[in-house]
Amino acid sequence: MSQDPILSNEYEGGYNVYSDDTGENEGLYYPVNVYFIELSKQYMKNIQWNWHTEIEIIIVNHGDIVFKTHDGQVRLSAGMGIVVNSNTMHAIEPDGDDSNCSMYSAMFHPNFLFGYGHNLVYEKYLTPVVSSSKFQYLVLSEEHDDESKMLDCINNVIATNLIKNYGYELTTKSLLCNFWLLLAQKIVPAQSAKAASKAIASNDEIRTKEMITYIEKHFAEKVTLEDLADTVHISKSECCRCFKRALNLTPIEYLMRYRIYQAASLIQKKDKKASSFSELAFNVGFNNASYFNKVFRQYLGYTPSEYRRKVNSDPSFDLFTTISI
Repeated sequence: MSQDPILSNEYEGGYNVYSDDTGENEGLYYPVNVYFIELSKQYMKNIQWNWHTEIEIIIVNHGDIVFKTHDGQVRLSAGMGIVVNSNTMHAIEPDGDDSNCSMYSAMFHPNFLFGYGHNLVYEKYLTPVVSSSKFQYLVLSEEHDDESKMLDCINNVIATNLIKNYGYELTTKSLLCNFWLLLAQKIVPAQSAKAASKAIASNDEIRTKEMITYIEKHFAEKVTLEDLADTVHISKSECCRCFKRALNLTPIEYLMRYRIYQAASLIQKKDKKASSFSELAFNVGFNNASYFNKVFRQYLGYTPSEYRRKVNSDPSFDLFTTISI
């Protein structure tokens, strides 16, 4: 899973309800997280392109959203949900101009249910689901009985982990096991379970992930189209086409977004790298401060100085409460 801000799952403006208030279990691993997400508090008011090894279930709480993958998109309204398979590249934005929408995200690693070694249950119920070529995501609607039961399971997971009564971890595992059985019954018919094989991501998605990883490592340096193309051994023109097909962005557009996010988060954290705007521009990969100011305003609606004043004067201004989204 990418750990950098634009691709992480620590959603900006949301909160993780699984924190252990007692501190008794500090350092122990509980591979389940729930977030409440308000799109109005996200960078550019949407969830940027990301992927992760965890299974994610999103339930829309208010408003309408558009869920996007590299090969299409679906619209979801309040009450609906979507199950996102491991390593599926996706993004979320408001449906229309209204960003006043919110959702819950429940994420868990399948090993929480199946353990860390290959066994009969693992091979019979996990592998056929996560490797199914038919399963990038699954939309859930209350109109269908089986999908309604899956929504109930996840809503109960959310409630259980908000209340956190003694044994909530075991209750969560039980609920997720019930959810997984319903998912497996829907994704993999019994007669084809043994024949399920590992799905191979499209060349576009594989290449785009590699180029994004390169951008994450080198964004503060001079990054050219040729550099990105060389990373995946394709031509510059194919590099552009590949990125456009996968994310509906050009490589340079993605690079600019990533640099501006880095700059804004440095301002928000009052990092010494943002002590002067010319220094800040240099630290995130811009050689020209005036061009940096122009791009910053284009993406965030503020100049860097306006953004800093807003951060310093308005305690409720929390676009970058943490450094990740």
